[in-house]
Amino acid sequence: QVQLVESGGGLVQPGGSLRLSCKASGRTFSSRTMGWFRQAPGKERNLVATITWDGRTSYVGSVKGRFTISRDNVKTTVDLQMNNLEPADTAEYYCAAHRQLFTWSTGQRDFASWGQGTQVTVSS
Repeated sequence: QVQLVESGGGLVQPGGSLRLSCKASGRTFSSRTMGWFRQAPGKERNLVATITWDGRTSYVGSVKGRFTISRDNVKTTVDLQMNNLEPADTAEYYCAAHRQLFTWSTGQRDFASWGQGTQVTVSS
């Protein structure tokens, strides 16, 4: 099992940037796909980006070109750099670890470990 703790959320103006970080504990971090999800008020939680154990990335269309997911398997961290933020990006952001080793998929049920979330608010 992997334990996850997010940090880095906050209030930012439209067009601004934030960097979210997720610190993982557990021996299998480097063997798992990691994901960032978000949930806006009154809406379902949705995938934002994933990164495989060997660094391949994928993004939901609305954040492509603005967000970058990265990982450091030595430090056991996964980050989400968010640029050119929009009010529509306002949400609680969650880090998650895939339930299987060396497997990539994007369904929420495929992710077994979740952080507590960090709030991102984009507003002028």
